[in-house]
Amino acid sequence: MHPIRRLLPLSLSLLLSLSATSAATPPPPAVSPSHPNIVFILADDLGYMDIGANNPSTFYETPHIDALARRGMRFTQGYSACCVCSPTRGSIMTGKYPPRFGITDFIPGMKSGKLLSAPNADHLPLAETTLAEALRDGGYTTFFAGKWHLGSGAFFPGAQGFPSELAGTGQFFYPNSATPPPDRKDDPKTTDRIVGDAVAFIDAHKDKPFFAYLPFLAVHTPIGARSDLVAKYEKKKLSAPPDAWGRERARDVRLVQNHAPYAAMLEQLDTGLGRVFASLEKNRLTDRTIVVFMSDNGGLSTSEGHPTSNLPLRAGKGWPYEGGTRVAWIVSAPGITKPGTTCDTPVISTDYYPTLLQLAGLPALPAQHRDGVSLVPQLKGERTPRGQPLYWHYPHYGNQGGAPHGAIRDGDWKLIEWFEDGALELYHIPQDISEKTNLAAQHPEKVAALRAKLTAWRQDVGAVMPTPNPNFDPNAKPEPTTAKKNAKKNAPKS
Repeated sequence: MHPIRRLLPLSLSLLLSLSATSAATPPPPAVSPSHPNIVFILADDLGYMDIGANNPSTFYETPHIDALARRGMRFTQGYSACCVCSPTRGSIMTGKYPPRFGITDFIPGMKSGKLLSAPNADHLPLAETTLAEALRDGGYTTFFAGKWHLGSGAFFPGAQGFPSELAGTGQFFYPNSATPPPDRKDDPKTTDRIVGDAVAFIDAHKDKPFFAYLPFLAVHTPIGARSDLVAKYEKKKLSAPPDAWGRERARDVRLVQNHAPYAAMLEQLDTGLGRVFASLEKNRLTDRTIVVFMSDNGGLSTSEGHPTSNLPLRAGKGWPYEGGTRVAWIVSAPGITKPGTTCDTPVISTDYYPTLLQLAGLPALPAQHRDGVSLVPQLKGERTPRGQPLYWHYPHYGNQGGAPHGAIRDGDWKLIEWFEDGALELYHIPQDISEKTNLAAQHPEKVAALRAKLTAWRQDVGAVMPTPNPNFDPNAKPEPTTAKKNAKKNAPKS
């Protein structure tokens, strides 16, 4: 028999085998260079009123962030899923409200008072399919550098869809490099390291769609910045209003923006972002790169140095008021968003997951991002309501003076429930952005309806409540409350 004829049955068998294998295991998604890149920038403790795009009278200077707002859409009622960092970071990665994945305070949290804090997980469960994993599995190259704060060890970013070759310990991770990771307390170097790594990544991956997640430490305490920038703002402070203080329960709250080191720290962050945007432009990627910018919670105004003021928003980080959860929120999606536009629809950080999947041309994962709503219609300029209320659950005592609470924003109305005594506060946000007038007594039916929704939501997401503290001493000496004493606590707490 001819040698070729002898091989035909074997070749046919091999082909059939390969065909069966191909049928059983579909090929990976075909992601072409035409798919948009995604750069997700997360600032830390940045106030809504800190950037020029939201506040033309701000003491600070943020030209590159403001330029991003001119290129995209600014969400004027964008919220973080929590008034502190880790829960919000988890909501971005999962598309779920924090109680669903068990992180409801910063890690480790667990401060108690009249009530015992509810349990707080020390990591994001690996069972969650993160936004990074969804994009990676859809063909995207992923990148991480900065503050993770969702677990360490086996729960580091490399186990959640980002490259496994990361250097770092605790909550800060960077791509492997001959240069060791910077000390997290030295933020100027931390900011520059994140930016430098991001620029190098963009330069090296310009030909394939990527998802670059840049969670900065700035402008979290301890406040640190270059001496020349501090000097610049110390000079500017001479013509700024002098310090002024209000009260939020037992805490002093800053009412004026004039903090020179904070301004310098923010300028260094803004300058770094300018370098990232310049890298996109140099590599001709600007027109096919989605850029997201937000903060993990509101500005710090009631503790740990009180570096910023959120006025006219009330309070700040650690509180259920607008100053604690309304954040700077910008999305630039070339070809989708009309430059320089705004959206006043109330939205929340769980919404990023389905939004970015749709913008990337990837299928939705409704079983995963179950609390998120795609905002693509809003990005296209449609005046479409989100369709669902926004919820918050914080069963803890914050370092910033806040106490355990829950809240709901439904349309124009916002209800806050304090867990210590069941006190209720009702605000009509469009008419009272500063939340000065509690309307609960005037609108008992609205209070009852919103409280019923909030209670039902807690049951649906499995929210755990704080419990009475048998060791609570009502006569114990309270914490220092003056700005001067709190300024001594200028150390990272969350």
